[in-house]
Amino acid sequence: MTALGLALAAATAFAAARAPDCTPATLNTSAIKAGSVTVSPLSGSRDATAQTQISFLGVPAREIGDVSVVGSQSATHSGRLLAYSQGNGASFVPSQPFAQGERVVARATIRSGGVQRRVLDVFAIADQDPTTRAPETIHPGHPSDVQGFRSRSDLHPPVVTVTAQSPLVAPGYEFVAPYAGPGQAGAMILEPGGGLVWFKPLPTDKFATNFRPQEYLGKPVLTWWQGDISVHGYGLGEGVIFDQSYADVAHVRAGNGVQADLHDFQLTGQGTALITAYDPILCDLSSAGGSSYDGVTDGLLQEIDVKTGLVMFQWTSLDHVALGESFENASHASVPAPFDYFHINSINLDQDSTLLISARNTWAAYDLDPHTGQILWRLGGKRSSFQMGSGTSTAWQHDLRELADGAFSLFDNGASPNVHHQSRGIVVDLDAQHATATLATQIVHPPPLLADSQGNFQALSNGDWFVGWGQVPDFSEFNAAGALLFDAHFPAHTQSYRAFRLPWTGTPAHAPAFALGPATGGAATVYASWNGATLVTGWRVLSGAGAGSLRAVAQVARSGFETAIALPPGARGPYMTVQALDAAGQVIGTAPTAKA
Repeated sequence: MTALGLALAAATAFAAARAPDCTPATLNTSAIKAGSVTVSPLSGSRDATAQTQISFLGVPAREIGDVSVVGSQSATHSGRLLAYSQGNGASFVPSQPFAQGERVVARATIRSGGVQRRVLDVFAIADQDPTTRAPETIHPGHPSDVQGFRSRSDLHPPVVTVTAQSPLVAPGYEFVAPYAGPGQAGAMILEPGGGLVWFKPLPTDKFATNFRPQEYLGKPVLTWWQGDISVHGYGLGEGVIFDQSYADVAHVRAGNGVQADLHDFQLTGQGTALITAYDPILCDLSSAGGSSYDGVTDGLLQEIDVKTGLVMFQWTSLDHVALGESFENASHASVPAPFDYFHINSINLDQDSTLLISARNTWAAYDLDPHTGQILWRLGGKRSSFQMGSGTSTAWQHDLRELADGAFSLFDNGASPNVHHQSRGIVVDLDAQHATATLATQIVHPPPLLADSQGNFQALSNGDWFVGWGQVPDFSEFNAAGALLFDAHFPAHTQSYRAFRLPWTGTPAHAPAFALGPATGGAATVYASWNGATLVTGWRVLSGAGAGSLRAVAQVARSGFETAIALPPGARGPYMTVQALDAAGQVIGTAPTAKA
């Protein structure tokens, strides 16, 4: 019997028993210790993992000492105190994991300004839920749904069909990451008209999401999440950072024994990454309408030091949000299918440096103090801090962001199950003085689209809105008045968790590629491409009797990802290459010379 089968058999055998309490005695307490240090796991929590670090954020590592960690079952733990690269803290990394179900007492001394303060952190290790990790279903579709290229026969992205195109769209490329449908899954950059610019295919059992440009250490980079997508709706993988030459810069993994989730991957200006993660654990759900021996999925936010991989801060939903705030039904939960009561799906740093998160299954947004971890206010859901005005209430929403003017944008799915008849992008104004929320903008698709999951709503620099419709394979741009300017879609069953329009300049480190087509009437056709190059405006073909005696025989303007170049009769020599040209006619890339 498999490990999962044994665990499920054990769960059945002890169904009459009670699972551990997974929520603390008091919700939403402060993570601040010794006056200035943010410590995680949160003291009093019952949802820590067996592989947890103990994170001390807020003082230099040299001011942290006398660390003592004792488990009620595993006894004293040795380990290393490892500093964060930012110089603002350190993690105690135990040499051995803790025991599931045990109580842990961690102590440390903080020496700052000539004053010593003691830190006491007491928490419990959760019992892990042996939930299934079955992946999303892939729908291969029809061969006509997949693109192919002579010069890059390894690339097979899905077809993109553009149904609306206005010259008034905002500048920038489209960033999408198709999966679950025809063709390869991967990260994809598109021209404003939907033509391919760059594609990074992944193995058939891996998916990519949340693909877009960001900045890392002051330089433009591309980022995305890649890994497995569980049938439970969360990811098990890692974040990836590529530079402007499409070279691999870093992989960002979650810590504390969990894996990075697909829902968000935000880089900060301090060289850290804010990521989501999911942790299914055993829990007594009788207080929420479930059974006394059940599973629940904890929603995690982690701040990761990209250089060291250490967990600088961890926030968990079970420590702060009651099970009863969920719109999911705990009575439908089981050990193999845990109660996904929260479902964290976006993270954003507000203008005041607080943390803004969205939870799909509580229909609410939460503003968090970044030091204490405490909830400052809720928007929507069962315990909203604001009186929700007409049209402001959301259901199963995604992608909460603060805008430059202080308003907040959301992608309101309205499903699933259906609560609204269509998905929409909305902007909500908050009046803190009067505690009211007012609808400022609403964007809907003609005809209506209803996305059961995923999606995003991006404010563009010119006042337009770009919408990724998530599970529905569409992505669109609207002007400020809500008029549709651009609309495109992938084949049926294809999903792209989010879609963006953003500026980007890419000059690949790899060389251009070309292939020679069959001769027609004594001539031949050369097919040239350079995956990811954004500055190419033309192509030149060189040919000759030897690799050292090539001459230009044809030159044409770029016409899409792969440009077909017809050679004059007799121009085909034994050796050939192609050169990529920029707008000034300068050579910016040359393919390796090959024998024709």
